[in-house]
Amino acid sequence: MGLSALLLAGCVAIDLELEFVQDAEIHRRILDQTSDHFPEIDPLFISDEVRQFVDGYLNPRDSEETRVDKLQDLLYGEEFLHIQYEDAKTHTALEAFHAREGNCVSVMNLYIAMARHAGVDANFQTVEVQPNWDRRGDLLVISQHINATGRFSARRRYVVDFTPEIALQKLTSRIVTDQEARALYFNNLGVEALIIKDPQQALIYFKNALFLDPDLSITWNNIGTTYNRLGNSNFAEYSYRMAFYSDGRNATAISNLVKFYKTTGNMRLAREYAVAIERFNNKNPYFHFARGNLAYLEDDLRTARDAFRKSIRLKQEEPDFYFALAKIYLEMGDIERSRKTNDSGKQLLVQNQEIYQPSDQKVRIIDTSTILRDTSPGISIILSGGGRTRRN
Repeated sequence: MGLSALLLAGCVAIDLELEFVQDAEIHRRILDQTSDHFPEIDPLFISDEVRQFVDGYLNPRDSEETRVDKLQDLLYGEEFLHIQYEDAKTHTALEAFHAREGNCVSVMNLYIAMARHAGVDANFQTVEVQPNWDRRGDLLVISQHINATGRFSARRRYVVDFTPEIALQKLTSRIVTDQEARALYFNNLGVEALIIKDPQQALIYFKNALFLDPDLSITWNNIGTTYNRLGNSNFAEYSYRMAFYSDGRNATAISNLVKFYKTTGNMRLAREYAVAIERFNNKNPYFHFARGNLAYLEDDLRTARDAFRKSIRLKQEEPDFYFALAKIYLEMGDIERSRKTNDSGKQLLVQNQEIYQPSDQKVRIIDTSTILRDTSPGISIILSGGGRTRRN
């Protein structure tokens, strides 16, 4: 799979001036809602059955940290819900409780609802995932991640996760509001509708997401893909451009515009945007990290070494870059350099607890002040040939 359209990393912006002016009429016709079209859906609603399930295991004398531990037992313990990962359907909290499965959005809906009932501080938090493509029919999907976090005190907090095996971009966590998380929920439903080739229903969900969060760049991109599927090229182009206007680091939207302009025969703009993506990728540490991994799989150790070195130059606080480079040095026979590089990665983890490192424990206690980084949560879908849509 090509590497010309990888997700943004850190604070790198795309060097591209769209000279974009919002079209009031198109904008009004896309954002045509005056109320939430799904007021009956509350992703955080739990029934008396769920509340009794929680109350039956917790003790009123439990500390907040003990409650967090017990909530994990309830979610993942074999004698309790034993929830399993399933990415095919996004659930509300109550649906996830009964299905005993779900993706990260689904399970975090349930966790946060249960935690708040138990008197535990709990909020949604997004974290960037290292780029990893997945083909769903004629769509290319890149998953992003959401987990939960809460505070015990000013300098002590916890992170609860559901998929500890995924590779995350370090220092990219951002707490989001319940309304932003609700918008991401409908964004997910829209992606699922697109995957099953129901663009009309996808449009309804994406519009609702934008009503909740009009600046949600990933949904502007996704609704652009939907309009493209429906043959509305004017609205598709406008939505892709709005996606980039809302987030100047949204490589997904520019990649989709490259494909869009190639399809419509505007090769000048297609080339201009393709060059912008190439410049962006060159400044993107995860692009070079992906190149290094591909080179390693092809036994090209020198290219892998150079790619991992460049990743580190662009983002020095990412431990995975050091561990990958250390492996290359080891296979090249440079034992001492491998050891030093590996130690550097380990020191980063020790020195900065805010570098999120998934573990099988699913709960991590952090004793430090929160470091927030701007990020774009969700799933992004790329059109076949170079475009994307997005979901958590």
